[in-house]
Amino acid sequence: MNNLRPFHLAIPVDNLEKNRVFYRNILELSEGRSSDHWVDFDFFGHQLVIHLKERNSEEKEAMNSVDGKAVPIPHFGIVLDMKTFKSFSEKLIQKNITFIIDPYIRFEGQKGEQATMFFKDPAGNALEFKAFADMTQLFAK
Repeated sequence: MNNLRPFHLAIPVDNLEKNRVFYRNILELSEGRSSDHWVDFDFFGHQLVIHLKERNSEEKEAMNSVDGKAVPIPHFGIVLDMKTFKSFSEKLIQKNITFIIDPYIRFEGQKGEQATMFFKDPAGNALEFKAFADMTQLFAK
C-alpha cells in the first residue's frame, strides 16, 4: 500500500457554484483549476473534479445493506486515520451536515473494524469517509 498514486475522480453536479461552496467551505478542500463548467479540488491528495451536468430525474438511487444500514450505491470517499476522522466528523456535525449514516464504529471487535459516515453533496453524490482501527486490515478478508 506504500507509494499510492493519486486518483482522479470526476463527478456530476447540477449547480456548480452551490457544490463549489460545499467542497471548498464545508469539506474545506483546496480549490485548483476551474472553468465555467468544472472545478478541481485537492481531495486529501487526490484530484476530485466537479462537472456541471443537468440532473436526470429518472435516475434511481440504489442501496446495499451493510452492517444493518442502507449504504448508497454508488459512493466515494477517503480512508483517514482515526484522529483525523474524529476531528473531521466533529466539524461536519458542527456545520449541520445531514448524515445518511451518522458517524459510528462498524464491525466493532472484528477484522476490518472501522469508523464510517455517509452524507451527500448538494448534487446528491454520496460520500463515505472512514478510518480503520488497524490500517493493515484495509483489505483483510
